[in-house]
Amino acid sequence: MTIREFKMPDVGEGLTEAEILKWYVQPGDTVTDGQVVCEVETAKAAVELPIPFDGTVHALLFEEGTTVDVGQVIISVQTAGAAADAPVQEASAPVAEAAPAPAPAAEEPVAEARQPVLVGYGVSTASTKRRPRKAPAGTAAQDGTAAPAAAPAAAPVLPAVPAQPGGERPLAKPPVRKLAKDLGIDLASVVPTGDGGVVTREDVHAAAAAAIAPQAAPAAAAPVAPQAQTPAPVAEAAAPAVEPSARETRIPVKGVRKVTAQAMVGSAFTAPHVTEFITLDVTRTMKLVQELKDDPDLAGLRINPLLLIAKAVLVAIRRNPDVNASWDEAAQEIVLKHYVNLGIAAATPRGLIVPNIKDAHAKTLGELSESLSSLVATARDGKTSPADMQNGTITITNVGVFGVDTGTPILNPGESAILAVGAIKLQPWVHKGKVKPRQVTTLALSFDHRLIDGELGSKFLADIAAVLEHPRRLITWS
Repeated sequence: MTIREFKMPDVGEGLTEAEILKWYVQPGDTVTDGQVVCEVETAKAAVELPIPFDGTVHALLFEEGTTVDVGQVIISVQTAGAAADAPVQEASAPVAEAAPAPAPAAEEPVAEARQPVLVGYGVSTASTKRRPRKAPAGTAAQDGTAAPAAAPAAAPVLPAVPAQPGGERPLAKPPVRKLAKDLGIDLASVVPTGDGGVVTREDVHAAAAAAIAPQAAPAAAAPVAPQAQTPAPVAEAAAPAVEPSARETRIPVKGVRKVTAQAMVGSAFTAPHVTEFITLDVTRTMKLVQELKDDPDLAGLRINPLLLIAKAVLVAIRRNPDVNASWDEAAQEIVLKHYVNLGIAAATPRGLIVPNIKDAHAKTLGELSESLSSLVATARDGKTSPADMQNGTITITNVGVFGVDTGTPILNPGESAILAVGAIKLQPWVHKGKVKPRQVTTLALSFDHRLIDGELGSKFLADIAAVLEHPRRLITWS
């Protein structure tokens, strides 16, 4: 017989591992060349993997939720003409250990033979690195409950609830599956309320609150609602599962959060940061936003303050092109960029990511609006690709959506500057010699002082402010 093996590829640049989020096939299914068989999460993005040949799925070698090294076999496929009951070749030996339906713990229901073990359950293999579900003595478990020595730290799951009829896997988007995994919730025990029987974030939070209800007062579930409304890093989403008696909660640092931490430390201690601030009246810009929304020629486009702020940054770069550069340490050169890949920091269920709009400098206002809308939607769906986050030149981070006045942002590695946009608030302001209520905000520009000196940084920030105070300059300066 012939068994072909598909190994975990390097879906980014130099990545060493990826986590299997979801399998789209099961043993016995027929697959064709180019068919997507699973979705994996790397340190940079969630990516769907297509199989490069035809055949019948023989075995899935790793469960959902398992982190697999690049180069390891993740699925074996029996090619056409091979006997269905022939033994697997030696290279596929780990199948027996990492089969998708290992013996479950005594307190958990047994899944059907073709149903993969749910996240957080089943035996582990020597070749995998799994998020710990049991904590050593003196620490707290993933869900915040105390974990005494030699006693299992059970996740807040309702074991009495059976799996879905027929052994079918529950329907949920990858970010929801990840949230359930971090909260220790068995998706099969969650009552779905989404269209078509899809499990939503609210369903997972409700299940988490119900699981800890016998142990905690009803008020403990109160923080759940805001978490379901606002996209937040996974670590924050895990907070409601903490038991009042727990003194510590340990959250594994992996994926986007791990790479973000490493990048920020590297940036903070490599590039000499300087941050400048300016507070300005953006009343005219807010009026222009409303006028553009009412313009029939722009119907269907997403018009908001961030769009005009992005355009103002692009105009200011055109007037101060030397800010759009990078530092080549090996060659000891400053590399001036004649294009702008404008990064937009986005808070997603997977953590903070910074995709960028390629060649933003060449886009019209309408094209920029479409690119921003697509970028945000893709990020929220967890579909941002590694390519979307590479080769950025300058970034905007909008902390104002959280009600924050401003901050001192850290540079995205390899970029020259980052602009933090604060909340736009109605404040007393001297306008035409009189104190009047005006829409006011504060901008903070952090820049690499090796590339941008104080004069250039100040001119750049002042030009951004000038455009936002008098947005007609978008036309005259463009």
